[in-house]
Amino acid sequence: MDNFWREVFDNQVLWITLLSWAIAQGIKIIIGLARGKKFNFYWVLRTGGLPSAHSAAVVALAVALGKELGFQSPFFAFSVIFALITMFDAQTWRRSIGVQARILNKIMEDFHEGRKLKEKRMKELVGHTPVEIFAGALIGIIVAIVFYM
Repeated sequence: MDNFWREVFDNQVLWITLLSWAIAQGIKIIIGLARGKKFNFYWVLRTGGLPSAHSAAVVALAVALGKELGFQSPFFAFSVIFALITMFDAQTWRRSIGVQARILNKIMEDFHEGRKLKEKRMKELVGHTPVEIFAGALIGIIVAIVFYM
């Protein structure tokens, strides 16, 4: 079991991926604080927003695997496809769910105007814009490249 934990802690690809995610989430917190809002722990775990932590993590994973195993490796190819699917999902499906939530919330407000509702508002920010995806991907690339310098 000692060997297992040593291998986990020595796994550079894993730590680069997690570091990229953490940096992207940290940037979201800094942006929230810069906008003059009080710190909210929810910012650490939320989805959506600039930059995309999903994109940062999957792109860092792909670059790190390319650096570790070679860019001709099937593992690099797999991770690139995985990253593209993840980013496409974040930008399209999850974003459209957020738009639908916003519309449904507006319909509920209009329908129940003046009456107190027991229903909670739906979460509207679940997806990413292309800029948020690009920013997250850029963080992933930078972290992985800097780590291997």
